[in-house]
This record gives sequence, structure tokens and C-alpha cells, in this order.
Amino acid sequence: MLEQVILVDSDDCEIGVMEKNEAHQSGALHRAFSIFIFNDKQQLLLQQRSLSKYHSPGLWANTCCSHPHPNEPNHLAAKRRLMEEMGMVCDLSSSFSFTYKAKMENELIEHEIDHVFIGFSSNNPILNKDEVADYQWISLLELKENIEVNPSQYTVWLKIIMRQHYDKLIQLFPC
Repeated sequence: MLEQVILVDSDDCEIGVMEKNEAHQSGALHRAFSIFIFNDKQQLLLQQRSLSKYHSPGLWANTCCSHPHPNEPNHLAAKRRLMEEMGMVCDLSSSFSFTYKAKMENELIEHEIDHVFIGFSSNNPILNKDEVADYQWISLLELKENIEVNPSQYTVWLKIIMRQHYDKLIQLFPC
């Protein structure tokens, strides 16, 4: 069965479902989530997307990102996908959400209400190599600086989060 995404209106109210590739081809607004896992050194766990991904292959992204299945709550989808991609289990807290629309390669369009979850773990991931090519731990400041110097190495949504919501992330570490 083809994977479906939850279509939403601008207030994140469900209005239907659509096959994932079709949603990305048409630019239909749909629900997504992004997970940011930090370790005890206040470093963010990044993943490098598998080279076999249908968009953004080989680019660096936040710890995990995906879409909830129809009738699946965001927090349960986030926990499920963190285990599927990174082989990790940890508590996740909903932090904020934002809407973005961006043209991707292959004529695809990301148009998502992205719910951001935060977690803390100092365990290294056990990668699902079908989903993730590599990982690294990095400070938020180093990531922000590297995105400015090498923007083509990062996913569009990570660049948006770091540009528009950096202050929300650094507030996690008051000292």
C-alpha cells in the first residue's frame, strides 16, 4: 500500500488524505513532524539522508522527520519514526510548529505544517541504512555557521528552522 499523508487546512485541521508522492507533486498542504535530539553536551544529533531517498538524498537534516499516518497522533508518529530511522527511544516534547512551502528537486514541492519535537539522549543511534546514511553530533552554533557557509549540504526545512526558529532551540539551554 502506498504511504498516505494527512491533508490539512492552514489551521492544521484535517481535510483528507493523499498519497505522499502525489502531495509532494501537487504541493498540497499536509502534516509533518521534525525531531531534534540533544545530548548532554548540548549537541544536536543530525542525520544524513540516505542516497536512495526520493528527494534531498545525501543532505543533512535534523535527527528525524516524517509524516504521521492517517489517524495517528503526531507524538506517536514521532516516536515510531525515531525508532524506525534512528533505532532510538526517548521522551519527546512538542515544542512549536510552523508552515513552509518550498520547491525541491525533481519538481517536488514541500508544503507542510511541521510539528517540532525535542528530546534528550546521549546514546548514539542505530541507523536504518535504507533511511539514513550517516549521523553526527553538532552544536547549534556550529550548525548555524556551517549552514551559512555550505547551504547546499542541508535540507530546506532544517535551513528554515535554523533561520526562523533558532531562538526557540537555544532557549532549551539557558546557560
